[in-house]
Amino acid sequence: MDNADFVIPVVIEGVTHHVYVLKRPGVDEFMKRMGEHYEIVIYTASLSKYADPLLDKLDIHNVISARLFREHCVYFQGHYVKDMSLLNRPINECIIVDNSPMSYAFHPENAIGCGSYIDCPSDIEMWQIADFLENLSSASDVRGKTRLWRHWCSKNPSSVPK
Repeated sequence: MDNADFVIPVVIEGVTHHVYVLKRPGVDEFMKRMGEHYEIVIYTASLSKYADPLLDKLDIHNVISARLFREHCVYFQGHYVKDMSLLNRPINECIIVDNSPMSYAFHPENAIGCGSYIDCPSDIEMWQIADFLENLSSASDVRGKTRLWRHWCSKNPSSVPK
């Protein structure tokens, strides 16, 4: 892959595999903006031996306060589900942004379901979600409000760079 932002070497059973990573457009600004309003906890179903080095490269603004990996997920009906009660934070203040509905099956009222990203330079979801989350940052209870993000974005101007 010629246009990879990062290449992460991952050793599995003694064999080094190279994982090519494309950053989603807007992710750097998203992390910075969200770090100004929220405590950032990365909760991924990925293995820590891959996710840790990737997060080291992605967290250029040093906003990630904690990291949870596959071993912190619950294996449920063939999927790794993120149980946000493990965060030991008030659930009414927790938001999960994820492209897999099964990942947030235990807490759908706290979820922002985003699209998957493969390689689309015109993708603007990071800016849209950041705009919405800045608007939501003063809410005392986020549950149920998160699912309205796409509707909110359709009615409000976006900070997407021209």
